Amino acid sequence: MPRIQLSLPPDKSAGVFADFVRAWHTKDSFILDFSSYVEPAIRDDVADDIVQQSAVVSRVRIPPSQVFELMKALEQQLSAWESENQSK
Repeated sequence: MPRIQLSLPPDKSAGVFADFVRAWHTKDSFILDFSSYVEPAIRDDVADDIVQQSAVVSRVRIPPSQVFELMKALEQQLSAWESENQSK
């Protein structure tokens, strides 16, 4: 596998905040829709549940071959985060 060098344009360096991510797939890709809440949750008495409105702030499509790499990277970062924050 080639070594990949990433560059981050200055206008993207702050990133976007997301409260939620929805993952779904098509035949050719996995799609991650990151969204942020746009207003407080409300109770829907008709459906007897809570409704949280959110807006997609970023949609990321990845090929199936990258899903395992993403899962490994998230596991590594989660383990590092847990180690760093255990004593807090």
